[in-house]
Amino acid sequence: MIIIPARLNSSRFANKILVDILGLPMVIRTAKQVSSLDKVVIATDSQKVIDLASKYGFDAVMTSSSHNSGTDRINEAVNILNLSEDEIIINVQGDEPFIEIEVVQAVINRVKQIKENDENIMITSCYKEISSELADDPNHVKVVLDEHSNAIYFSRAKVPYHRDHHENTNYSGHLGIYGFTKKSLNAFCELKSSELENIEKLEQLRAIDNGQKIAMVKVISKSFGIDTQADLDNAIRIFS
Repeated sequence: MIIIPARLNSSRFANKILVDILGLPMVIRTAKQVSSLDKVVIATDSQKVIDLASKYGFDAVMTSSSHNSGTDRINEAVNILNLSEDEIIINVQGDEPFIEIEVVQAVINRVKQIKENDENIMITSCYKEISSELADDPNHVKVVLDEHSNAIYFSRAKVPYHRDHHENTNYSGHLGIYGFTKKSLNAFCELKSSELENIEKLEQLRAIDNGQKIAMVKVISKSFGIDTQADLDNAIRIFS
């Protein structure tokens, strides 16, 4: 099941999930973008979003307004929906209206592989190569990987630091798509919020801080999360 967390208020971009994206509200555009892959449910704290989802034929679940992260929100939703422990849950951010279905499918495939092989992985996510210039932007989160394609660290800073300042160096840009089983999602949300998570404002650091593994899948994608008006203007220019 694909669950889209949709908090109405955003500190950086007010009501961004409702802004028009080529004729549709952003959260609905995102839901339609991935609806061919599996059932889509929107998890929200707003009756306005509940009504909007119904208008466009999507199921939605009302969740608490007190959640600090989208993952905590979808965790409440999967428990309301009473899904089985081994159900695969894919968290697609509501501000990814142009995410390619191949990217989401790659995450789904990796979660299935982890289940079949009983690997000790809590979360699955994905990344793409980004330029040094794009890596300068703190809104584009970077991830550092180990030799097994598991995440060592995520940061808004430009990491790793290239001491010799090589030209044309590529960085690994994180895409905010997460795959779990319901069991691993529940386990993640039982972890205490961590210091690094609160410093960087990156919820996935909670897992790493608690010694858990995050498997990363390399993908090719032009998509990016829309966090600001400038991001929106850029996305419309690229994809319209």
